Amino acid sequence: MSEPIAGGAYTAERAAALAGVPGRTVHHWARKGHLLPSVSEAPRLYSFADLLALRVLYWLRRPKHALDHEIPATSMPKIQRAIERIHRLGLDWIEDGQSTLNGDVAINAPGIPAHRVHGQLFQTEVIDVLAPFEGMEGAGGPDLRRPRPLLRILPRKISGAPHIEGTRLPTESVHALAKRG
Repeated sequence: MSEPIAGGAYTAERAAALAGVPGRTVHHWARKGHLLPSVSEAPRLYSFADLLALRVLYWLRRPKHALDHEIPATSMPKIQRAIERIHRLGLDWIEDGQSTLNGDVAINAPGIPAHRVHGQLFQTEVIDVLAPFEGMEGAGGPDLRRPRPLLRILPRKISGAPHIEGTRLPTESVHALAKRG
């Protein structure tokens, strides 16, 4: 059974680090209204679902390679149109830890018929948004289920903070104590 994705409260800096997206990009998308934090806008606090959305949006915004062809990054206007369509249909773009957006921003959700992108069939590329995430510009995010062998991230446990398995000790507290000696 997969973990629920509701919950969590991450600052913009922590959300960027966990999502594997540069902090300046997270702040830029919030300022432009592309991806607003769902927990709080002042201060900016992102939910666990927002972390997944950050990864999907970042993945869509970078070039991809398929069959020896480079596929250009999806433009922000195309992504915005897809997000608006998802909202009009009453869908979430992240469900059960999986993105409902694929390829050139096509919706893959129950009750909606498959369709063509620009009149062509497309092969969906599946990304696991919970797995370790390789970003561009040297950014990268950890596995959002198990960042390290003894660490866990559970969205509804201690506000989604990475913590030592079987405890409620957040890694930030352990780090602060270690720094103090």
